[in-house]
Amino acid sequence: MILEFGTKAETLATLNKVLLSANIPCSIYFSYKEWMEDHCRIIMSVRDIIPSRLIVRSSCMAEDSHTQSNAGAFLSVANVEFDFLESAINQVFSSYGEFPDDNDQVLVQPMLEHVVLSGVAFSHDPSSCSPYRVINWHEGDNTAFITSGCGGKIWISSSYLSADKVKNPYISQVIKLIDELLVYFGGVPVDCEFAFTKSNDDLIMWLLQARPLILRCRPDSYLEHHKKLKQIADKIELGMKEHPFLMGKRTVYGVMPDWNPAEIIGLRPKPLALSLYRELITDSTWAYQRNNYGYRNLRSFPLMLHFYGMPYIDVRLSFNSFIPANLPDNVAGKLVDAYINRLLEKPYLHDKVEFEIVYSCYTLDLHERLQSLKNEGFSEREITAITEHLKDLTNKIIDPELGLWKEDASKLDILKERRERLLQSGIGKLDTIYWLIEDTKRYGTLPFAGLARAGFIAVQFLKSLVSVGVFTQHDYDAFMNSLTTVSGQLSHDRAILSKELFLNKYGHLRPGTYDIESPRYDEAPDFYFDWDSLSSSSTAINASFSLTLNQMKAISALLKEHGLKPDVVGLFDFLESGIELREWSKFEFTRNLSDIIALVGSYGESLGFSKDDMSYCDISVFKELQVGAIDPVDVIRRSIDVGISRYNDSLKIILPPVITSPDDVWGFELSEANPNFITQGITTGHVVTDTNRDNFSGAIIFIQSADPGYDWIFSYPIAGLVTAWGGVNSHMAIRAGELDIPAVIGAGEVLFKKWSSVSRITINCAAKKVDILS
Repeated sequence: MILEFGTKAETLATLNKVLLSANIPCSIYFSYKEWMEDHCRIIMSVRDIIPSRLIVRSSCMAEDSHTQSNAGAFLSVANVEFDFLESAINQVFSSYGEFPDDNDQVLVQPMLEHVVLSGVAFSHDPSSCSPYRVINWHEGDNTAFITSGCGGKIWISSSYLSADKVKNPYISQVIKLIDELLVYFGGVPVDCEFAFTKSNDDLIMWLLQARPLILRCRPDSYLEHHKKLKQIADKIELGMKEHPFLMGKRTVYGVMPDWNPAEIIGLRPKPLALSLYRELITDSTWAYQRNNYGYRNLRSFPLMLHFYGMPYIDVRLSFNSFIPANLPDNVAGKLVDAYINRLLEKPYLHDKVEFEIVYSCYTLDLHERLQSLKNEGFSEREITAITEHLKDLTNKIIDPELGLWKEDASKLDILKERRERLLQSGIGKLDTIYWLIEDTKRYGTLPFAGLARAGFIAVQFLKSLVSVGVFTQHDYDAFMNSLTTVSGQLSHDRAILSKELFLNKYGHLRPGTYDIESPRYDEAPDFYFDWDSLSSSSTAINASFSLTLNQMKAISALLKEHGLKPDVVGLFDFLESGIELREWSKFEFTRNLSDIIALVGSYGESLGFSKDDMSYCDISVFKELQVGAIDPVDVIRRSIDVGISRYNDSLKIILPPVITSPDDVWGFELSEANPNFITQGITTGHVVTDTNRDNFSGAIIFIQSADPGYDWIFSYPIAGLVTAWGGVNSHMAIRAGELDIPAVIGAGEVLFKKWSSVSRITINCAAKKVDILS
């Protein structure tokens, strides 16, 4: 027997006649016409049937239909004493409008007592329309916590993961309930509210509401969805095995470790962006740089793979690449396994692996930090070997005369000179695209990767100065604020340069660095900047920083004690240059990248393809066109068709930020992240996304990633910043610290969605908390 949905009250009454694993509270419902004709009889019948506290709920015909849910549009009144029942019912009917329909209803139920957990469950994911069981729940007695949009925990699992395979007993029962409802309603996607009460150690599940779930498109078939997930799970299972040329017994996959694709290209990038990122960095450049700087040789190992277009970093590869090249294999393998185990124990550190998990360079507090390895079975001899190899590696990088970073810095001039020659030549768009790509790898992303490594070591060393007591946190912040970065220079130049000169210098930047559909600054200058006014930070001058005599003496003594090559002046030259050049090198290589993207768009347009079309084209096509006499329209069209199919597949798949086993493909809890709070400040403001420029003044801006192309937002007097993705050492983190703007970098999907859906918040960076005000 297939059931039909009715109003909220009618559906519950219908379900009360069939066998369910959940209980349905005793319910009385009546129409507006019945209420107006004899409200006294209705009140007396409620008193006879439900003697306890009451909840008066809406059951309007305009909600819970197959075309619209109007969830939360109408009033419900909880904790109603009998003497106030008439007033509560009138309030609910009034919420339907000035003249309710005679058939509109109100539902009266007992108020549940001893509630221990409640939430909302979907049979399908509303965003992807895929057959995922999505359960959002809150532990406690507030049954309105989830429906009011306050957050809570989230469980996501494929329809193929049976209830008995889920370890959480609450979630298991809810999945069983969803499956039952789907059977009763003939497979129509369903949305339900549930609660658990506890009495005398007995756990009771209650169904509070069931309605059709409105999806924007037809979902994939269960069979097709299962096929995709199985292919991903099989790929992960294969990747988890030991590898003859890698240290470590297993791996983990993540969207934020190392080159953090979630931050740079997003969780579901278009094929052009994904292929550019692979070509320029993660297929080979990353490994060449690490090996050049004295780490293990991982050449020929692609760092990033993708699951139906969703990019993930192979964390075992990443951890291998932070091991000094000459460290004995037995110690190296043991170290990689220790790193993996740490991440498995604390997966929320996936965007902080270089600060919280691995030891990739020598610092003044390294000996103390390494002592934790004793708890993981390392001997003192092994710890000493790790220390000495990291010291040798670090000395080669920071050497004041022969430091590896100096050679990388010199390559940026070559990149600039060759770019200008290429763009002024007449070799044609295909050849120009090819050579811009090759030059970007050789003179752009390769040195950038090296300078980024130097910048990271610089930050680590500065933090160790705080750790050993030579610096205070104030000293650290003062040094960072004294630096001259691209972002700081951009704000300064906005104040002193004409529009033409400013765009000539910064016009290549775009918020989505790898995204052809994201306009460059010089393509949409009036969208990004208010040229009639200047931001409060645009004329800011960096504060100076100087060491005290006692600090210089203490640092000099520490450098000698630890056997580090630079003197104090040489060290601080490295610290300053390492952090500044990281940003400048990114600025320079993104000129090439931006020109590549512009030329790809222009070439595609000449053949009748739009930018949207070209966003689905793989960059490898342009290599093939450069070397072969073939039909470009045919080659590009086929690549676009494949790209569209792959991208659409990625939209239908949900995976956790950290994948620790093939089982995670089928079901996982999407936990709240451990965000990075920048500055020690406190700020309050209204919540605004980056598309609502008119409301930027005094606002807390929400953007998906910590992409440097978003620098334009700092030309407005914003109160704070929140990003979904980004690390403590990311561009926007540095920028926010430089401008002393309280920020939350890398909030994660759950918190970002929760905070961005409200109207006003307070960020307290010192307390590392965010309060929702309204």
